[in-house]
Amino acid sequence: MTDADAAPICPLCDRPIPRDVPQSLHHLIPKLKGGKGGPTVLLHHICHREIHAALTEAELARDYATIKALRSHPRLARFISWVQKRPPGFSSRVPGKQRKR
Repeated sequence: MTDADAAPICPLCDRPIPRDVPQSLHHLIPKLKGGKGGPTVLLHHICHREIHAALTEAELARDYATIKALRSHPRLARFISWVQKRPPGFSSRVPGKQRKR
C-alpha cells in the first residue's frame, strides 16, 4: 500500500477510515449557521452521528467549531474513549438524541 492508498484518519477518534466504511463530511460550522462554504473534515459516519446526537447546531456554531473543542465535550470524550477500542470498520447505531432542546 502506498501513501496515496493509505486510509485517511478520522480527526475525532484518530482511527483510520477504510474505504468500505461509511464516512461523511462534517461542516465545522453548521451550514444553517453560516458554514456553507466553510471548512469540513472527513469523519467515520458513526463519529459524525455522535456529534449531531450530542450537540445542537447552535452549540456547534457557538462553542464546538473545532476538532479540539469537539473532543473536549464530555459526551464526545466518553464516546471517543469507547470507540477507539473498536476496529476502524466498526459501525453501530448511535443512541437516540440525548441533547437538551
